[in-house]
Amino acid sequence: MLQSAGFEQRWRSLIETVRAPIDAMRWSYLPPMMVYFAAGLAITSVAMQFWIKKDTTLSPADLAGLAFWLGLPAIMKMVFGELVDTVRLFGSNRRVYIFIGAAMVVVADLLLAGSASGMIKAIHPNKIYVITVLLATIALVLQDVAADAMTTEVVARTNEDGSPRAKADIDRDLTMVQVLGRLFLMTGGLSTAYLGGWLAQHYSYATVFLLGLAAPIISISGALLIKTDTVETRPTDWRMLGGGLALGAGVLAVGLLEVPFGQEITLLVSLAVICFMLHSISGDMQPETRRRIFYAALIIFFFRAYPNTGDGTRWFQIDRYGFDETFFGALETVGALAALVTAWLLAGIISRTRVTTILLVLTFVSTILAIPGLLLVFEGAMKAFTTATGIGPRSVAIVDTAAQSPIMNLSMIPMLALIAINAPPQSRALWFSLMASFMNVALSAGDLMTKYMQIIFVVDRGKYEQLPALTVWVLVISFVIPVVAILLWRRHVDDPPRVP
Repeated sequence: MLQSAGFEQRWRSLIETVRAPIDAMRWSYLPPMMVYFAAGLAITSVAMQFWIKKDTTLSPADLAGLAFWLGLPAIMKMVFGELVDTVRLFGSNRRVYIFIGAAMVVVADLLLAGSASGMIKAIHPNKIYVITVLLATIALVLQDVAADAMTTEVVARTNEDGSPRAKADIDRDLTMVQVLGRLFLMTGGLSTAYLGGWLAQHYSYATVFLLGLAAPIISISGALLIKTDTVETRPTDWRMLGGGLALGAGVLAVGLLEVPFGQEITLLVSLAVICFMLHSISGDMQPETRRRIFYAALIIFFFRAYPNTGDGTRWFQIDRYGFDETFFGALETVGALAALVTAWLLAGIISRTRVTTILLVLTFVSTILAIPGLLLVFEGAMKAFTTATGIGPRSVAIVDTAAQSPIMNLSMIPMLALIAINAPPQSRALWFSLMASFMNVALSAGDLMTKYMQIIFVVDRGKYEQLPALTVWVLVISFVIPVVAILLWRRHVDDPPRVP
């Protein structure tokens, strides 16, 4: 009897966990969720990777260096946030920005299709890559800023009778909206991951790039569902807008003039400017809240600022193990599904657990789960493992992808909830964008480290001798940096708001 009652309780708890995101969903949440869903679509992902290897002459080191510069629109997110908060275009300060972002994606996909089909010959594929990724990044940032702002606005602050809702209920809904946003983003990736790989193998890359136009159609459809498109604005804060534009102009000058150590200078200046802006906008917050957010953001920064092995790893898998487009689509499907299921089942636990505890556990877990990926780059060990167990490289790659994919998505949920709950009422887009800019600087720092690693350990098309050493060092650095940061500063971070 006791065992039966215990089983029923656990089963009921599992059902409630699975139903929690479904029960939390409201029709009013749909517009930003459709934007997130469109952002997650992966129709062109595999085709893009194979097109880069086939048509461009860019090396993994080149791509890592370009990733730094192409990530700058994300670092300058505060400019877009200030625009969305304060500047109405054609009477709109939400919908119109999603439309503009969608138009940029259309242009990028058409350029890629033209280059892949041979119709655009005047522009080298290397330049097409830079132009399209830059357009796509700006589009993603612009649409993301508008959607982030809407996620704080779609949560009701009053009951049906007009009475104010309890703050605990509002905080719970704000947290769940952030969870839903991640789930929709991951669902977008899951819905097209395998399809994108299959299409890339059976149709021309140009055709796949044209099919990528489905993403802007979905985001535009979500924008059309927005009921309140003219949110109350405030006067433009020229410290934020002007400072962001000045930062962008300075970065552009550094890049064009090829200033020595330009990327390092850009990283440090960007970080200083963003920290100053965050300090300015958070002036009205309680000291304890500011302190908690500061140290949580600092830990998140070092959790995200780590190198990766670059595109050479994928090229190695293509050349040595014969992984094709369809298989890479299958890998993306496995990764998206693992991330979605894990985030769905653990969202409630994560929202009630200390940020530092979550990140410390995820760091240890991700390091342990990286062992299959490490096995893949040691060809001799992989052959011996296959002989002994009958398990081949494709099976190992599937396990590696399923194990690694959920980590970053899980780490973002508590931070996004913390940002949403503390967003200033009339600066929501700016607040989200500044915090996102801060975290994107961390990604750029990781890109810079990736470039350094590629210079030390040279990996290129057909040159994979140093890939095992590169992979080991990346794994060590990716473990040490976040663990040291968490152990140094975790005592300064209070528990996140509890979700009933």
